Amino acid sequence: QGRMWAYTVSFTLLPHLGGFLGWLLSRREIPAWSERLKKPSWCPPPRIFPLAWTVLYTGMGYGSYLIWNDLGGCGSKAIVPLGLYGAQLALNWAWPPLFFRARSLKLALIDILCLDCLAIGTACSWYHINKVAALLLLPYLCWLGLASCLTICICKDNPEQAPPKSE
Repeated sequence: QGRMWAYTVSFTLLPHLGGFLGWLLSRREIPAWSERLKKPSWCPPPRIFPLAWTVLYTGMGYGSYLIWNDLGGCGSKAIVPLGLYGAQLALNWAWPPLFFRARSLKLALIDILCLDCLAIGTACSWYHINKVAALLLLPYLCWLGLASCLTICICKDNPEQAPPKSE
């Protein structure tokens, strides 16, 4: 019983770890550089993002626990659903450093579009195993849709400057 509780907490907290590290790596660039970017009028205020990601990471983390538990651990049946989850989580964690630290709008856009595909694939693979786990991904998928549209608009409205040519 105690061991299952530890697994539940570990799986639920895992997404927060990468999210926190991404924030930690990028925190200095977020206010200075990000505030100068042209953003659409429907962009959520900055204070919404930490709250949203806390809720979304908790839901996806708990969902991953449900999948892991239903499949009896990390055996062969778990390779695709948990592999997709891990891959999309890695892309999720990569976005803030690409966008804020590297200031590469194009790489961040490529990242989030690939992330969208993997997150949808994760939800579809989870649906056949545990519908509750898949439903826990729905708010995340909606937020990713918003984040993707926001990234597209920011990329379009803030063309990256080409480095000067050396002669």
